[in-house]
Amino acid sequence: MSPTRPMSPTPPTPPTPLKKINTILTAAFILFILWFGTEFILSPGTTAPDFGLPTWPSGDGGGFLVIKGIRDVVLALVLAILLVTGHRRALGWVLLVESLAAFGDMTTVLTHDGSVATALGVHCLTALAMVANGLLLMRETRKTATAPAGPVPSPQPA
Repeated sequence: MSPTRPMSPTPPTPPTPLKKINTILTAAFILFILWFGTEFILSPGTTAPDFGLPTWPSGDGGGFLVIKGIRDVVLALVLAILLVTGHRRALGWVLLVESLAAFGDMTTVLTHDGSVATALGVHCLTALAMVANGLLLMRETRKTATAPAGPVPSPQPA
């Protein structure tokens, strides 16, 4: 009697090119948002002019810059957790929702006489790139309809 061999696990499927692109784009967003948010927390005075607003907050308004930094760090950490845990469809949805923060930043800069170039060239492009990345993740994870395995029964007359 021959000994039974244990079944070997099926090898993992290699990542598709779209999955690789999405992973790289998402990782880049995470690093960028973490860096920018951390800069706002650690040195808001030197980072704020790059945001696009024409004036520095007066009085106790500098605290809002730290709040903006904390918001950015939290947004990046949410993306990082979803990426690391492999929840790619949720990651796509979260990227789409988080793009609203960048669109909001753009709107804030434009409505407060800030730099149009920064509003469009930084905030709007960031938001659009996040939307594109989110949609690509949604495409990567979409469920495809599969054809039935057997013959399709024909309708019976009544």
